[in-house]
Amino acid sequence: MPFLGQDWRSPGGSWTKTEHGGWKRIIMYGEHDLEDNIGEIDLKELCSDNKENLFVGDVCELATTKRKKDLYNNKTKSQFVFEDKWIYVQKGSTKERHGYCTLGEALNRLDFSSAIQDLSRFNYVAKLFQLIARSQLTSLSGAAQKNYFNILEKIVRKVLEDHYNPRLVKNLLQDLSSTLHSLAIHVGRCILVGNVNVWMCRLETIHKWQQQLNNLHIPKQVCIGMSFDDLPLHMQNKVLCNLSDAYDIINLGQATPTLHALSENRILWKNLCHFHFADKQFCRNLVLTNSATVDWKLMYFTLQKHYPIKEHYGDTLHFCKHCSILFWKECGHPCTAIDPDTCLMPISPQHFIDLFKF
Repeated sequence: MPFLGQDWRSPGGSWTKTEHGGWKRIIMYGEHDLEDNIGEIDLKELCSDNKENLFVGDVCELATTKRKKDLYNNKTKSQFVFEDKWIYVQKGSTKERHGYCTLGEALNRLDFSSAIQDLSRFNYVAKLFQLIARSQLTSLSGAAQKNYFNILEKIVRKVLEDHYNPRLVKNLLQDLSSTLHSLAIHVGRCILVGNVNVWMCRLETIHKWQQQLNNLHIPKQVCIGMSFDDLPLHMQNKVLCNLSDAYDIINLGQATPTLHALSENRILWKNLCHFHFADKQFCRNLVLTNSATVDWKLMYFTLQKHYPIKEHYGDTLHFCKHCSILFWKECGHPCTAIDPDTCLMPISPQHFIDLFKF
């Protein structure tokens, strides 16, 4: 900021009065070469009492903190970890709070990097990242981009190591690859934050992840003791009835002839249709067989083309309408309501995106 007062001396420097009545600027030790030799100078030594207080008080502490921060950023790929796993969702400036929270800030404060280690949250985070890849990449800042791809790398690594839900992550990478290819190549100029060459390198990394997932081979585990086939038929059928994904039912039905017969059960597909779709949608898309009965399996895939299916996750983010705070329910938040449970509202991945659209 320029110095606009009548005094011509710079407010950012230290000045002393000379014998002739003028002013002379005090040049600190090594001021001209300090930036080049910062790695060789011991800040603690400069801050000592023996050096005429060259760096004193907050200045020395700020310089030391900055060096530690730069060292941390160079040696780690993760963002700063917050102790509180919640964020205040603010969409405008008020007298109490200035500014607003962004999508990138939410990714960091809610600690999605640790959330993917929990199987009940993994599908939720992967679906959220898929929606971000489809529509919100251009709104991410540089720090948010770095955090996004660092978490995405951990997601891919978990699938390769634990073989957990590779189909969902394949769809995520496919959508991300299509979006980047369209924005960075077909548009003619990169509208993403950052250098276009950086995004091209990220696109190559995504293709490498896709090849690794395509080459993923899940070894057959030798079961010692009772297996799934040893369960009674009614228990196997109950397991299939608790699955909410049609592709999981089809894949499980390919394991054995018995499971294939259970996966073709009309009641199973009827319950699945009623779980995902409303009754009014059935009347518009009736699928009848030759015997005038409803083919519920074909009905499901017909409805899926026209209507979105119901999302079902083991654990989701929750929003407190009283405090305007977004948080993981297991982690909690400092709620001031008399009955906090009545203020909670589960947040779907799409609703999460909508919260940060301004």
